[in-house]
Amino acid sequence: MKPPKKSSQQSGENQEFDLEQELAELERSLSAFKQRYDQVQRDRTEKAQWQQRRQELQQNQHQTPEIKAELRHIKQQLELLELNLESQLFSWRSLKKPFWQAVRFGGMGVIIGWILKSLVA
Repeated sequence: MKPPKKSSQQSGENQEFDLEQELAELERSLSAFKQRYDQVQRDRTEKAQWQQRRQELQQNQHQTPEIKAELRHIKQQLELLELNLESQLFSWRSLKKPFWQAVRFGGMGVIIGWILKSLVA
């Protein structure tokens, strides 16, 4: 007697569904990466413009209150841009895999340490 073919069809469908899910996740990740890359490029350009403007104002011989206020504003904008550029260089999601690897191998190290300690004692 031959086994029914339904189980092999179902496993094939499950694999196809898993592949589709993985591809959709990959596309979402790629889209998020592209958006972040574009944001970083815009922020770098804006940062360079603010730095150039700050340099122009600092070279000005007459430091009027308006110039000082604009310099403070530029400093705040540069700090904000720095924060934006640094804020998403890593995410908690990207630390998920290394975290669990550390837990797994750290746990194995503790177990091996206990075994070695019991053998020595």
